[in-house]
Amino acid sequence: MTARIAPLPDRAVVAVTGPDARTFLHGLLSQDALSLEPGQVRFGALLSPPGRLLFDLFLWGDADGVRLDVAAARRDALIARLTMHRLRAQVAITSEDTPVWAAWGAPVAGFTPDPRLAALGGRRLGEASANATIDDWTDHRLALGVPDPDADCGIDRTYPIEANFDLLNGIDFSKGCFIGQETTSRMKRRGTLKTRMLPLAFDGPLPPPGTEVLTGDLRAGEVLTGRDGKAIGLMRLDRIAGPLTADGRPLQVERPEWMGDALAPPPPPP
Repeated sequence: MTARIAPLPDRAVVAVTGPDARTFLHGLLSQDALSLEPGQVRFGALLSPPGRLLFDLFLWGDADGVRLDVAAARRDALIARLTMHRLRAQVAITSEDTPVWAAWGAPVAGFTPDPRLAALGGRRLGEASANATIDDWTDHRLALGVPDPDADCGIDRTYPIEANFDLLNGIDFSKGCFIGQETTSRMKRRGTLKTRMLPLAFDGPLPPPGTEVLTGDLRAGEVLTGRDGKAIGLMRLDRIAGPLTADGRPLQVERPEWMGDALAPPPPPP
């Protein structure tokens, strides 16, 4: 299969450099920054103190610190948030014009495997040659049922486990403290999650984002973002087994292998 290579203009780069860069980020983010090797990439998040998602990001190891691959529209907000936490840490936080790329379909030299899921392909910071578009990348991502946290989660509204960060290597549960860690760890430990972002399949155009998904007369979730025939929905795990409709049309929850047994409904309360 021929590799597809697409620029991701909706992503941008923030460089965090200086002698305290890794320690500084390690105490803030859901992912381990201390052991990040140069050239290595990890997926993580910056959460609010109550444990809801503020920023999804990729951490790229660099010789003098870490570069963060974040949503372009929220880069300045991330810089402001990190600057607020800097205090006396010896770090510099700056924006870069480095482009972000995705490749899939076959290995491409110079691309690092996407840390979320091998089938997603690879990512690259820097220059590359395109033979695909961001729309092609979106189709590929949706075919695998992987959410786009920036588009699907909103700001300070969604818990990272609801957005499958626990299944997509976005949380290091052994690293110790980070902002929002207590809530995140408790949700994982108790296994009582009621809703998750799941791939939806249907015929025809995308229902308007926010459209209710119903099972009979009961609310089963809502449509988030997607394209014709495919979408991501935030769904109640105890209401996905029966016939589902949205905007008066039938749809189905798909069950990708990478989700394992995560679609099991929460146990009843004792």
